[in-house]
Amino acid sequence: MPDRLGVAVHGAGWVSGEHIRWFSANPHTEVRCISSRRLESAQRRRDETGLKCDVSTDFEKVLSRKDIDIAVICTPNHLHARETVAAAQAGKHVVIEKPVALNLDDLKAMRDAVRKAKVKTVVSFVLRWNPMFETVKALLADDAIGKVFYARVNYLHEIGPWYSGYEWARRKETSGTAMLCGGCHAADALRWFAGEVSEVTAFHCRGHRQDFEYMPTLMGTLHLANGGVGHLGASFEIEMPYSFPVELFGSKGSIRDNRIWSKAKFPGQMGWVEFPTILPDSGAVSHHPFQGEINHFVDCILKDVESHCNLEDAVKTHELCIALDMSAEQGGKPVKLPLL
Repeated sequence: MPDRLGVAVHGAGWVSGEHIRWFSANPHTEVRCISSRRLESAQRRRDETGLKCDVSTDFEKVLSRKDIDIAVICTPNHLHARETVAAAQAGKHVVIEKPVALNLDDLKAMRDAVRKAKVKTVVSFVLRWNPMFETVKALLADDAIGKVFYARVNYLHEIGPWYSGYEWARRKETSGTAMLCGGCHAADALRWFAGEVSEVTAFHCRGHRQDFEYMPTLMGTLHLANGGVGHLGASFEIEMPYSFPVELFGSKGSIRDNRIWSKAKFPGQMGWVEFPTILPDSGAVSHHPFQGEINHFVDCILKDVESHCNLEDAVKTHELCIALDMSAEQGGKPVKLPLL
């Protein structure tokens, strides 16, 4: 193992800045190349971050470098799958921005490539490192609310021309759907807190926005593998500030964002107990805990252990999103999981 792991960041958009920032801050890694389809984009990102690293438009050549150990995939959504396959085949560990794929064929191909190459992966479901998420996960592990029998999570994010990735985000070919593009965060949160899903039914609509090539609003009902039920929703046309509400109802209590009702933990409780923390209440990538994700992934490589948020696990989140879209396209027909 080299003294410092070499990192290549592929894609020079908004989120790449956070990957560069925190890989540069980690004492075990060094950003050695930034690549993009446009050289000027890679150069601009390098200049903004003050790095002295190489820039390139040739991702294949970057992957051939022996001083690169980690490839970070943060290009537009439709490119993630084939670039992950290429990185795995080149023997690189891979950080993959979400969504990792837009269809089942690509999802299977990248999963198979990573399995064959035996490289480490982490998928940027970065909210798993959000302080509210970490607190909720600890409370669940402590049996504070018992068995979760009803879970409800929504991703509500108005996307418009203000967003630098708006043009590709509104197109079906490059973005996917509302559930895949952004709602996958909600799907992953629900799995993280309530476990696997066995069946879904969903409906979608176009409330008022005509600029999206796909239906920008979807809601789905779920059968949980533990016998419970759930709800997932995603909307890019919602007219309100960004919101990511998490509600978990259990046999011993309930959690609603950073509030808990648990007579087991608070026997004298007369109202909701609020725990002050950082909420997942902003769509800005600078608000998201990339430092936690990146430090975790570097530790996984150094200790030769798998991440809880690796591609193998993320496949299940993407299957859930694709199943919801399949059901909605078929007018609410139930779809069973898993799909692969």
